[in-house]
Amino acid sequence: MAPRVGWADYWAGMDVIFLSPAWPLEMPAYPVALRDAGARVHGVGDSAPGALPGHLRAALSSYLQVPSLGDTQAVRAQVLDAMRRSGLKPDRVEALWEPLTVLAAQLREDLGIAGMSPDAVLGFRDKAVMRERVGAAGLRVPQTLRVDSRSAAWTAAEAIGFPVVVKPVDGAGSADTARCDSAVQFEAALQATAGHREILVEEFIEGPEFTYETLCVDGVPVYESVCRYEPNTLVARQNEWISPIIQTLRDVEAPEVRPGVELGRAVIRALGMGTGITHMEWFRDRSGNAIFGEIAARPPGAKMVDLMNFSDDADLYRRWAEAVCWGRAPPQESGGRPWSAAIVFKRAEGEGTIRAITGMDRYRARFGAHIACEDLLPVGARRRNWKETFLSDGHIVLRHPDEGECGRMARIFADSVRLYAG
Repeated sequence: MAPRVGWADYWAGMDVIFLSPAWPLEMPAYPVALRDAGARVHGVGDSAPGALPGHLRAALSSYLQVPSLGDTQAVRAQVLDAMRRSGLKPDRVEALWEPLTVLAAQLREDLGIAGMSPDAVLGFRDKAVMRERVGAAGLRVPQTLRVDSRSAAWTAAEAIGFPVVVKPVDGAGSADTARCDSAVQFEAALQATAGHREILVEEFIEGPEFTYETLCVDGVPVYESVCRYEPNTLVARQNEWISPIIQTLRDVEAPEVRPGVELGRAVIRALGMGTGITHMEWFRDRSGNAIFGEIAARPPGAKMVDLMNFSDDADLYRRWAEAVCWGRAPPQESGGRPWSAAIVFKRAEGEGTIRAITGMDRYRARFGAHIACEDLLPVGARRRNWKETFLSDGHIVLRHPDEGECGRMARIFADSVRLYAG
């Protein structure tokens, strides 16, 4: 059933405004989960109503089309005006696309709705503020300098010393982020980030990279997960030939990751997390210490929520929706999750359209019982831009109760299956 366009008709109960329900591509799962949890969902987006996926249209009670989600202050005014005209009094305002999280907090403040304040959300959105607040709590963060000019950037690099990392203050994930080992690489990174008003120049941390995800209710984690990147994201982002792997680890209490989990819990307290999903990246140094990378008050991308669902035999989308609507979520199983799951992203060799896939039949015959999901671009499909999306040209999800075996199967897939474009 198509949503009602406009907010004139509604009825009493739990009403949730959801900003950008159709983008990024995984976003429709969240409005659907809110609907399934008993909420009436009112979408705000810049897509035409008829362009929304059918299952998303069916989940929305109403939809407000705005000219551009990129103009957040115009969207703020348009939403407030639409509510004044319709009389809608929402109970929640949610945004899980990172560029809109501050806007959602501003709307909550405008409307007197419970939820994280703009200042609290800023700590998860502005990487310099984030590092300052986390460091002020006595937690280990990389040395970081915030700059707004080329001369200041060079001064920061000289003060920290190569290698350094360059990233936008308001970036999402590892977009426009680069490791620089020399002046030549640093100059290239400055040119790549020239469109950003401010950037960060920070200390490069040597060591394996992990994540820490939570679902929090009023700042208390009711669900926790740890994943490992192989290789670290900066390496994967800068080398097209790599097939990146993300693997869930079964036990957050395992000695090798417990320092990162304890760090993550402390970061959430320091930044004043409310109710919602968090995604943190951290490093383990040679001494086994956990060092903070960054955190966001939104779900991870790169199909990681689906990966966690495969690992847990659970539904994190529904857990999130119940936490948002009712302030509760199904408890996490004790004793570790039943599976370790790994997602492997493939990048085709060559340019243009996919011409051939090799090694898949043989791999499927050998490990088919452990393939939870297979989604490679078919022959004839156009290659994706690997620099713009971590999803690359397709992926596979594997799972196994033994972490080591799951990782081994993932590495075999990365090495043996090839996509060719031309």
